[in-house]
Amino acid sequence: MSTRTSALDAVVFGVDVQSGDVRGDAPQYAVVAFDVRGVRGTPRASQNSKRSGDGEHLDRDVVSHRKLRRLIDRERPAIVATDNVYELAADKDALVHLLRSLPPETKLVQVTGANRPEPLSRVAARHGVPYGKKPMKEAEASARLAAANVGYEVTAFSDTTSVKVARGRSTGKGGWSEDRYTRRIHGHVKNKARDVERALDEAGLDYEVDRVEKYGGLSRAVFEVDARPQDLPVSRSRAGDVRVEIERERRDGIEFEPLAKRRDHVFVGIDPGTTTAVAIVGLGGEVLDTLSTRTADTAAITEWIIERGRPLLVAADVTPMPDTVEKYRRSFDAAGWEPDRDLLVDAKQHRTREVGYDDDHQRDAIAAALFAFDAHEDQLDRIADKTPASLDLGAVAARVVGAETSVEAAIDALTDDDGGDDEEHEHVERELTAEEKRIKRLEARAGRLESQVEDLRETISTKDERIAEYEEELSEARREERREARERREVTRLERETDRLERELAEERDEREAIEGKLDRLKELWKLDHSNFADVAASRQGLVPVKVVDQFTKGAIEAADEAYGLASGDVVFLRDASGAGRSTAERLAETDPRVVLRRGGLSDVADEVLFDHAIPVAPAEMVEIQEVDELAIAEEAAVEDAVADWEDRAEDRRKARRGEMVDRLISEHRAGESRSDS
Repeated sequence: MSTRTSALDAVVFGVDVQSGDVRGDAPQYAVVAFDVRGVRGTPRASQNSKRSGDGEHLDRDVVSHRKLRRLIDRERPAIVATDNVYELAADKDALVHLLRSLPPETKLVQVTGANRPEPLSRVAARHGVPYGKKPMKEAEASARLAAANVGYEVTAFSDTTSVKVARGRSTGKGGWSEDRYTRRIHGHVKNKARDVERALDEAGLDYEVDRVEKYGGLSRAVFEVDARPQDLPVSRSRAGDVRVEIERERRDGIEFEPLAKRRDHVFVGIDPGTTTAVAIVGLGGEVLDTLSTRTADTAAITEWIIERGRPLLVAADVTPMPDTVEKYRRSFDAAGWEPDRDLLVDAKQHRTREVGYDDDHQRDAIAAALFAFDAHEDQLDRIADKTPASLDLGAVAARVVGAETSVEAAIDALTDDDGGDDEEHEHVERELTAEEKRIKRLEARAGRLESQVEDLRETISTKDERIAEYEEELSEARREERREARERREVTRLERETDRLERELAEERDEREAIEGKLDRLKELWKLDHSNFADVAASRQGLVPVKVVDQFTKGAIEAADEAYGLASGDVVFLRDASGAGRSTAERLAETDPRVVLRRGGLSDVADEVLFDHAIPVAPAEMVEIQEVDELAIAEEAAVEDAVADWEDRAEDRRKARRGEMVDRLISEHRAGESRSDS
């Protein structure tokens, strides 16, 4: 084994193709479960199990692709290791499907490299892992390499996980209780979303949430959480009205991430003094990090440098190299660089013009590292041209720059040729009988059909879920449409009701205004009836209200009746008594006034009608009338005198009328006798 520490204390599966191909015939896989603890379950507890003297535990088996998947789901290993991931998946889509189906704690690792993998034999030899060309030996080598933190994790997903809380069933297609049923489901979704949010908050996870509010609560809530599924305090579930789905965010492609984060070789520039400044520059000439400190000691600065890379060269901006910088160089066993003469400020400013720094000390450290890079740039280019892709450029450069060896010698020293690493091994199988071939074809066909059935079931399940979502959306849209229709009808009814009420209100206002006007006039009349005037005695018993009628016409009488009401016993004042006929006089007589005060002469017909109704009529000059606007008042005594005067005249008039009647009767009697004598 290599000098690396074990990557983890858990089971690692090593997998290699035993026979067949994932793109054609049903493949068989050699599986090795490698467990240094020797306590976990394994693919098969049989004679294939082996325990080594140092506590390692190995189990071997040959399984089909489907059984391998079930085995991974059951055992949930920390790593599934292989020398080529496309032995487990036919293409990228199938690989993504495989990665999605793995347990959250299981990594898929390609131990031979990233996009340009090396032969497994070379990688195994480099790390001191036993290797053999048989599939079971290759599977064991893959497992041991992955357990030693060698290889690249294959991933198609980011560390962001989507947690979706949604309805677990359709809200229905109508019915008298649909609204109540829908409200209950949306209420349960809202409560579950609150539980998920509370759990994420308690776990201290960062997340964003998108809620879709619906009738009675939420139809769904989607949480985008900055964590992997295994780090979440919630899990997938489907119970009753609510389902919780968890899915990692898909990346644009397939990515390979190294299991061991290596520290690259770097150039280090140091400016010592009261303030010590350090600059880290990569082998491409890019400034990676800077530091300036007045308080950190040598150990702290050394640790800071180690965390950021492996110093290939340490540089200073002055000559000779200061002792402090030399101590750092020796502690890293790195090459040193110093200029032929002290670097000028103008030169340092020009070289660092495109680099940001906080102070002059950082500028000097950056300039030292960049000038050292400039001095070795051509040498690094030659090293890069000659170094094969399988070797680390930094390791070769460290040997060439530090030890001053040739590139070829450094490459030879780093290359461990085991005489046949590049050879591709072939699996030699015996000739099968016709019956065995037929059985194999049928088994392959059955496997393909089972795979197709599974795919179709997954497709059907996906489509069923999609149909259910569409039905839910359609039901929601129909319910929303019905709700909007009800709201429109209600709005129309309320508008009609509002119009009717507004009309009634306008009529009520008009009627109220008319009543208020009449009330105001009556109040004024009451005030006149109960008020004192300057030229009237203080006693209120000596005054009487007078109802004024502008003309002796039906219209004027009706207007006065509408304004203050004409009632029996009123004193009526006719400002202009001329021109009235019989019907007008009869209309006034219907009100049965106490007395009619006139200005001007009455017509004979009107005078006869009023006299026949025993309504007193007197000239207005007989009574002193005091007018205020349309209202008037007179002295009671004057009115009584006018009434008494009319009664005297009326008595004389009745007597005269009776005398005329007697004379007429006598005349008619005599005329009748004369006619009889003739």
